[in-house]
Amino acid sequence: MIQDDHLAPRPTPTTQLTRLFPGVRTPLFMKLDSLQLAGSTKERTAYSLLSGMLARGELTRGGNVVESTSGNLGIALARQCALLDVHFTAVVDERANQAACETMRAFGASVDLVSTPSDGNRLRARRERVQQLLADLPGAVTTSQYSNPDNPRAHREGTLPELVESLGRPPTRLYVAMSTTGTLLGCQQAIVENAWATQLIGVDAEGSVLFGGKAADRRLPGLGAGVTTELSEQAQPDVVVRVHEADMVLGCRILARREGLLAGASTGAVVAAMGAHADQFAADELVAALMHDGGTPYLPTVYSDAWVAAELPNARLDAQTLSTDNPFGPT
Repeated sequence: MIQDDHLAPRPTPTTQLTRLFPGVRTPLFMKLDSLQLAGSTKERTAYSLLSGMLARGELTRGGNVVESTSGNLGIALARQCALLDVHFTAVVDERANQAACETMRAFGASVDLVSTPSDGNRLRARRERVQQLLADLPGAVTTSQYSNPDNPRAHREGTLPELVESLGRPPTRLYVAMSTTGTLLGCQQAIVENAWATQLIGVDAEGSVLFGGKAADRRLPGLGAGVTTELSEQAQPDVVVRVHEADMVLGCRILARREGLLAGASTGAVVAAMGAHADQFAADELVAALMHDGGTPYLPTVYSDAWVAAELPNARLDAQTLSTDNPFGPT
């Protein structure tokens, strides 16, 4: 691994969610990986990807790294590449979070914007652009986040064991948002290796093709995928929950107002998924989830009433809905 204190991911705290769903008596916990230096759990992913490439001699200081990203991994790679004297090029699409793009540039990265293709498959267009840049840039390499086993390794060795240690026992249910599915697969591997009795719930976006989903346009980055990834072919979540973007926004809003946690859209989806299952939770269960990133980059979208009204006019953000104990439960 990279021997540099500024690069290694930090253990992050786990907090109990005592106010999220007032009627739920089952203990609910959330691991706050938004507190990583790069602001998301992708700090772990980036460190594992770069460490593996350096150890294998695929990357050297002074080299070039190219990767497709919707934001969080790009920020983490940009930060760590700056410390490694490696130039990083982030390939993003038109739905990329602008604050994330500016953050990458602040760390010295180049941001390469790919236009949305006629079929709307932005992920495929980004991955094709990565291959083109690898051919055009002498000596450039990619971290291959969609297929590289170092992606799930970060979460098999770090994220979930840390969570279990902080809880004192494995959770009975674990909610994980999915994109490359690296986090999900790493958690799955840790569960299998340790024979933990944990039900793994993968949280996906409506419009994502992962695990048999039907492709449709998506407005919020960081959750779901337009193509089946190599890592997702190895993943086997016990349950898949698909969340509409309007409910992601609602999940973010109630998490902020009830627990004081400002999260990104994928964590809002996790909140919605937990709420949808809350009536199934037994009192003796221990339910946990990952807070994948913070919400500041989403202030112009998820937390903007004007943006939500324009893009998600059916979103339920009225005072009555926001004050309902569990707005995701059965009606």
